[in-house]
Amino acid sequence: MEPYRIKAVEPLPLTTRAQRETALRRVHYNLFDLHADEVTIDLLTDSGTGALSAAQWAAGMAGDESYAGSRSYHRFHEVVRELTSYPHVLPVHQGRAAERILFSALLKPGRITLSNTHFDTTRANVELCGGLAVDLPCPQARDLDSDDPFKGDIDLDRLKETLSGPDASRVAVVVMTLTNNGQGGQPVSMDNLARAAELCREHEVPFFLDAARFAENAWLVTQHEPAYRDVSPREVAEQAFRLADGCLMSAKKDGIVHIGGFLGLRDTALAERCRLLLVATEGFPTYGGLAGRDLDMVAQGLTEVTDPHYLRSRADAARHLARLAREAGISILEPPGLHAVYLNAGRLLPHIAPHRFPGHALACQLYLEGGIRSVELGSLYLGKEDADGNPVATAPFELLRLALPRRTYTFSHLDHVGEVLAATARDRDRIPGYRLVEQPPILRHFQSRLEPVRR
Repeated sequence: MEPYRIKAVEPLPLTTRAQRETALRRVHYNLFDLHADEVTIDLLTDSGTGALSAAQWAAGMAGDESYAGSRSYHRFHEVVRELTSYPHVLPVHQGRAAERILFSALLKPGRITLSNTHFDTTRANVELCGGLAVDLPCPQARDLDSDDPFKGDIDLDRLKETLSGPDASRVAVVVMTLTNNGQGGQPVSMDNLARAAELCREHEVPFFLDAARFAENAWLVTQHEPAYRDVSPREVAEQAFRLADGCLMSAKKDGIVHIGGFLGLRDTALAERCRLLLVATEGFPTYGGLAGRDLDMVAQGLTEVTDPHYLRSRADAARHLARLAREAGISILEPPGLHAVYLNAGRLLPHIAPHRFPGHALACQLYLEGGIRSVELGSLYLGKEDADGNPVATAPFELLRLALPRRTYTFSHLDHVGEVLAATARDRDRIPGYRLVEQPPILRHFQSRLEPVRR
């Protein structure tokens, strides 16, 4: 059972299929543009969509809204420093602000960032600084069906080759994403993390964590890495942070808040450069674009998120949804992580070519069938076309992510999702592909316009 009881409720929007068809046409088949009250079960993201605890709401009510040096900041700083060990903690309004500040301080045109996998905003912020984002996922990540527990690892051989090869002088930073969202929410082992950190120290390259889901990564380490079976998630997380030179954190995930994040750093000179950018673009260093109540809620969320009972419930929910997908005849990226279940849309819809976006086609169909909103992680997200719309590059896999907001939906809600998955799978041959009508130059999946096409 869920390790909490419900204290407040919000009615779910219940719509008809005709209403959903009208809504999809209105937004040009981009689910990001739907009104929230047109969505019954919203699995678009787990970022900022969780339910706050009574203790978090209470902490927010006690927030100190002083412009500089508030009590809320000092509590926030103490909690983050105790967890991470970083002496310099800069609050920001969300993770992408930390990305922009760090990369602006570290990157120059032509410099390289290495990662197990850059997620969408991380890659965009690297490229906006003139850098080149290079992914080095481990070989196991290529097998969607295997039960390998650590498909989020970085490829250590390729990392070593790059750090000692002809492009070594161009490498500005290595960023390890915990868990590896771009590779299906798969965790990174502590062994892999430690060995990557050692390589970076040998080559004097800064080593950072994208720690948005650090607690979920720590839980999976305790479940699958023998050396950590008797270690608490909190202790695993502390050890992970201490391996790195700093971290980027979107607290909208494992801070269990609606807004907030931070940039943690060891190096004083780098911290000063980042602090100047923070003041110019986010706010004074003791609030960083956040209200005092937000800082207090983040601090409380960071103390709650490593609770083993809470993390076990996250794992149970993901496992339940994964089982429902399999029973519906839909392959998933195995094994399921905690924050989402990734459906193998390419395998389910072989009649839809990659440049007709099978993942997005499945997302639209789930919305039409049952009011479920989700997001494609396939060739709409990663692919490219030429000026005539012909495919230039496609994603390695055509996936659909069903993200699980924290403490928001019950098992009966997930059962509804399972029923919709089963109904969709039965009519899979009727699902059309999509083509782009309009797209922005970066992060196109957020703002593209599409239309269905049957060919």
